[in-house]
Amino acid sequence: VQLVESGGGLVQTGGSLKLSCAVTGLNFRYASIGWFRQAPGKEREGIACISMSDGSTFTIESLKGRFSVSGDRDKNTVYLQMMDVKPEDTGTYYCASAALRTIVAAYHTQWGQGTQVTVSS
Repeated sequence: VQLVESGGGLVQTGGSLKLSCAVTGLNFRYASIGWFRQAPGKEREGIACISMSDGSTFTIESLKGRFSVSGDRDKNTVYLQMMDVKPEDTGTYYCASAALRTIVAAYHTQWGQGTQVTVSS
């Protein structure tokens, strides 16, 4: 199983960014994928997740309206759309696979290497 994040970079406050998580080696149609981020000096936090079996999604309350998660079964890829980004969104963003839709890190068994997002003020 391999998860590869991409799409990170430098973005100005108020801008948008779309991260991708390409998944190989597992039955994507039944996978659940979580998005996590880790800001400098802070603990990793789960921020969003999607179940590819039914398409249901979850985004933490503090990011609703700005971040959204989606998936493309044909491309075996999950996306994290980030809008109106703020400097506090700076960090390394990871995707990970789990057997159920959750943002609890312990349930995720395979992780990507992460992609860096830097929001300039």
